[in-house]
Amino acid sequence: MAHYNSFENLEVFKKARIPSLNVWELIQTTALKKDFELRNQINASSGSIMDNIAKGFGRGGGNKEFVNFLGYARSSYRETKSQVLKCLDRNYTSEDSFQKINNQAQELTDQLGEFSNYLKNSEKRRSKFD
Repeated sequence: MAHYNSFENLEVFKKARIPSLNVWELIQTTALKKDFELRNQINASSGSIMDNIAKGFGRGGGNKEFVNFLGYARSSYRETKSQVLKCLDRNYTSEDSFQKINNQAQELTDQLGEFSNYLKNSEKRRSKFD
């Protein structure tokens, strides 16, 4: 794996931006923007996916600690998925839009799992994934 000095260069982080952007578009273009509680929850959880990757990268606790934060990112994805389902149930989004967000986020959670497994099995310990 390449040497990374910044979380922004990680492919998994780049992919983590997509659910947050999709959720923001949903908020801005639907009646969800008036459902303040759900809007705030889904905005926070979708942003938390990428935030946890950044936090885990920046901590000095080694691969194990980073893997924990990647797990938190996956949990935030699941929370976001639940909230997007609420949006679907409340007719803020269509089934097609839900599937688009869900499929992109599922790709991300798969990638998070693969990256976690790489870190767990890596002999290199926190050398920025050389």
